[in-house]
Amino acid sequence: MTTLVPGANAAVDSASLRVEVSYSPIPGADIDVSAFALTAAGKVRGDGDMCFYGQPSVLGGTLQMLDSVAGRAAFSVDLSRVDAAIEKIALTATIHENKASFERVSSLTVTVSGGIEAQIPTAAMKETALILGEFYRRQGQWKFRCVAQGFAGGLAPLATHFGVEVAAPAPTATPAPVAPSPAPAAPKASVSLSKVTLDKTRSSISLEKSAGGFGEIRVNLNWNRGKPGFFGRGKSIDLDVGCLYELQDGDKGCVQALGNAFGSLDYEPFVQLMGDDRTGAVAGGEWLHINGNQWSRIRRILVYAFIYEGAPNWRETDGVVTIFVPGQAEIEVRLNEEGGSLGCCAIALLENVDGGVKVTRRVDFHRSQKPMDEAYRWGMNWSRGSK
Repeated sequence: MTTLVPGANAAVDSASLRVEVSYSPIPGADIDVSAFALTAAGKVRGDGDMCFYGQPSVLGGTLQMLDSVAGRAAFSVDLSRVDAAIEKIALTATIHENKASFERVSSLTVTVSGGIEAQIPTAAMKETALILGEFYRRQGQWKFRCVAQGFAGGLAPLATHFGVEVAAPAPTATPAPVAPSPAPAAPKASVSLSKVTLDKTRSSISLEKSAGGFGEIRVNLNWNRGKPGFFGRGKSIDLDVGCLYELQDGDKGCVQALGNAFGSLDYEPFVQLMGDDRTGAVAGGEWLHINGNQWSRIRRILVYAFIYEGAPNWRETDGVVTIFVPGQAEIEVRLNEEGGSLGCCAIALLENVDGGVKVTRRVDFHRSQKPMDEAYRWGMNWSRGSK
């Protein structure tokens, strides 16, 4: 194992690498980890060169965010496939909404597969943004340098420093559709760094209908699959995501892996489960996609998760559901309540209200899907399923 101090570097393999950033969480504050693909000028070529929670795959999949849960983030990068114009890939960490500074993070470590580790000193660090380290080319060889440089202001100023066009923050009230602003012939899109967390103090948000529809709505469930070792995990925790749906014509059903009810995007119910992670190997979690262009035909959707195996309690999973709606701030719901031995959690309710999408945090627990169905008055018949 090669341990780097700030300023030190080491050569890395140019093939596919896994990078993990592990840290001690701060109660009441989220830490966002991001990566920026930079030219020799130290800038991105466009907003598509920023890899973060809202854009987890860039450079044609060469750089991907695999995981992002409290205490850990993971990336994969294939340096042999990085465009010749890219000279650096910078790893950063920022504290969401500047709620604390990095001096409250007692441990922060970057680990690169192949035996490189960088311990980031955070004592007395007053900044809310931090450049952790960077991959860089030197005479045709890729190296990794520990940087550990503080940066004032949080994620938005840091992204702007790297040349990212940052969209204006989403309003705290009901968001209105964003009209395209005047631009040259080839307008440059802006990246939205806004994130709305639904909790007990703010349990719902409404997204107004736009003329262009909602596009493809993506719902991600991510969780801590076990106590991590060195690029390994302990006992695997398997959560499954699913949903109950009700269409405007009264048709009702569920989309989940149990029973192979994967749904469809182009046909009813216009909701699809994008695969099932049965092994815990897919670190990016599980995804439900909703055809927002057919939202007028949907009455309501209840997103839920259930323990398939291995989770002793819900809080230990560090579970989080993130809802991505094109052109809107991301909506986050954390499974931070105590569910005891109950195996099913109703997480978020999406309702069609006057053509808009109302998202309400639920995070209530049930023995299984059947009593959850009864609590929300869906009225379906349930039988034991398998996958």
